[in-house]
Amino acid sequence: MRIASRLYGAALAFSLCLPLAAQGAEAARKTAPTPLSAYELYRIYGDRTWTWDTGGGRFFEEGRRFVAWVNDKGKQSFAEGKWVVDDLGQLCMRATWTNAEGAARASTCFGHRKIGKTIYQRRQPNGNWYVFRHPSVRQDDEFRKLVSLDTVSAKAHELKQILLNQEITRKGG
Repeated sequence: MRIASRLYGAALAFSLCLPLAAQGAEAARKTAPTPLSAYELYRIYGDRTWTWDTGGGRFFEEGRRFVAWVNDKGKQSFAEGKWVVDDLGQLCMRATWTNAEGAARASTCFGHRKIGKTIYQRRQPNGNWYVFRHPSVRQDDEFRKLVSLDTVSAKAHELKQILLNQEITRKGG
């Protein structure tokens, strides 16, 4: 067999393998988790309230303000701050939390990845990944806890006023 025939045969075999390699790479891209973009996160959280068992947090689009309120076993707290998103799939709530004992700054972040149309979430940095939203939203998806209604701002404002009045009373005002 001549060298030209061998090269032609090798080139033919290689060209037949390319579509298979491309299919494999495409399949890997479809199954590899990719971060949600800042825009996608903004669309999910903007002007929504994330309801929790003990309260919730409101993500205002205007000024990217974040307000939260919780009542954990009778201990009430409220938060005021900002929320930020990035193209690495991260949502962070940076706020000052206040209760009857005082105030402290905290930053809580969640990572978001998608495989196909399924979105996964975890608390950063070391939380476990779980399904945040299935392609067809299910009853128990965390995504369903994001609601349009602002259920926290009034409660946070009320608690802020109560704590302010208590502080004034303690100082003898």
